[in-house]
Amino acid sequence: MCGRFTLSQTAEAIYQTFHVNKIPDLEPQYNIAPTQMVAAVLHNPETKQREFQKLRWGLIPSWAKDLGMGAKLINARAETAAEKPAFRSAFKHRRCLVVADGFYEWQTKEGKKQPFYFHLKEGKPFGFAGLWEQWQSPQGEEITSCTILTTKCNELLEPIHERMPVILQPQDYDLWLDPQVQTPEPLQQLLHPYPSEAMMAYPVSTVVNSPKHNSPDCIKPL
Repeated sequence: MCGRFTLSQTAEAIYQTFHVNKIPDLEPQYNIAPTQMVAAVLHNPETKQREFQKLRWGLIPSWAKDLGMGAKLINARAETAAEKPAFRSAFKHRRCLVVADGFYEWQTKEGKKQPFYFHLKEGKPFGFAGLWEQWQSPQGEEITSCTILTTKCNELLEPIHERMPVILQPQDYDLWLDPQVQTPEPLQQLLHPYPSEAMMAYPVSTVVNSPKHNSPDCIKPL
């Protein structure tokens, strides 16, 4: 599961990774929580280029009766997303990159939960494999939402948690975003654990447990 993550990079750093124009200046976010707006990269079918958008975290299927369903669909299992009713249409037609530079997982030990922060050793931003969907409320309000795919953990996360978000390699961004690719086979090959040797982790304060806290203290090592 991926329930919290961060994005404190500059627009220039995001451009260098994703090559998307018109990136607005973003306020640093050290504790992004479900139902909040997140930065994402999508394929624009008209321009045939990558496009930056803000999406609501927690996918709301087009057939959902209310937006409350999104809070339950913040993650999708990479192994089954192509088949699940809530995700299969988006997996086929609406894939995205959720922009981040780190994420949190909690280790349960002796009845207590200790948060750990994970990021790439290079310190660069990266893209979670995501799916997006458009939903219209009975009142006509349109909401574009997303979910983050998860996979089995790598060796670094193994002592902490059994699952981890799918972090895609930059060379795989084009394939993941390509709307012409609609069969699951080539896409499933991208959805594997990120190499442990390219990542770092350390324990952080439980201040991150509350989404009300959004400061560098959230990622400060203990």
